[in-house]
Amino acid sequence: MSQSLKDRTKKFAIDVWLLCSKIPNSREYNNYVNQLLRCSSSIGANYRAALRGKSNADFINKLKIAEEEADESEYFLEILQRVNRDQTLVEEFKTLLIEVNELIAILVASLKTARTNFPK
Repeated sequence: MSQSLKDRTKKFAIDVWLLCSKIPNSREYNNYVNQLLRCSSSIGANYRAALRGKSNADFINKLKIAEEEADESEYFLEILQRVNRDQTLVEEFKTLLIEVNELIAILVASLKTARTNFPK
């Protein structure tokens, strides 16, 4: 499972980058695009860090950060989707929102399992 989630989070970051490369370069868009690029790539980075956690608590903490970054990615995707004027990007937004919701669900389930298996 961990390898496929590593692959999925990496693919998600790349797919977000590809979408962002198609969004207009303007003062209004740039802040949200930059935020989305940062948090979408941070999901996988924090997941990978969790896999190398030094303790159970470290693992859970880094997994929680990955979940928070996924939630933040969803937020910025929703904003950019709402202000999007390019109809050719509609399906890309939908696909990425579905994927980030699935990533959130996986991370939440993993956190629940980890907290059950490694209580404080």
